[in-house]
Amino acid sequence: MASKERLEFRREKVGFIWQQTSRNLLPYLTAAQNVELPMRFAGRSRRARATRAAELLGMLDVGDCADRRPAELSGGQQQRIAIAVAVANEPQVVLADEPTGELDTATAAGVFAALRRVNQELGTTTVVVTHDAQVSERVDRTVGIRDGRTSVEVRRRSEEDGTRVVEEYALLDRVGRVQLPKGFTQSLDMRDRVRLALESDHVGVWPDREETR
Repeated sequence: MASKERLEFRREKVGFIWQQTSRNLLPYLTAAQNVELPMRFAGRSRRARATRAAELLGMLDVGDCADRRPAELSGGQQQRIAIAVAVANEPQVVLADEPTGELDTATAAGVFAALRRVNQELGTTTVVVTHDAQVSERVDRTVGIRDGRTSVEVRRRSEEDGTRVVEEYALLDRVGRVQLPKGFTQSLDMRDRVRLALESDHVGVWPDREETR
């Protein structure tokens, strides 16, 4: 992409939410003005900007904060308004870097509820980068990275009867390498090498119990 194309891509296709609330909002603008700003750069009319900002702030339960500046808001309110800023131009994807890293547990839960609402009501995919293991319980899909490589993937879904189903996968790279979950290898005392067997519909993996000669 050329420089102009990259700018348009960041403005219209991707939204960003940072850990530091001060990076998400301009301190001298109100909440509504912050949400309207990316739409102004995208060339939307004043009426369209105002309508969209009011809808987003209301959907994220911070409609009463529209005329307040960041210094007058709590950390949770700031991050929910940051979500509204990130989706103002209707991007396909929102990238969130430790969005709850500076928040307490209860406030973080509210921010994740807002992210989920954006996903469900607007259809926006949200990718969250975090070191907080508790975050994985709040999302439908988790991809773990170990030693610089994607290692495991966990998917969660709810059945019609309300049962929560959790399925864990190992990722297979292009040369056939698989990283087994650490909890699995520790539980079975797997070290150095494992024994494999090709079955009709799966590959069996066992600890190597053979004595070293």
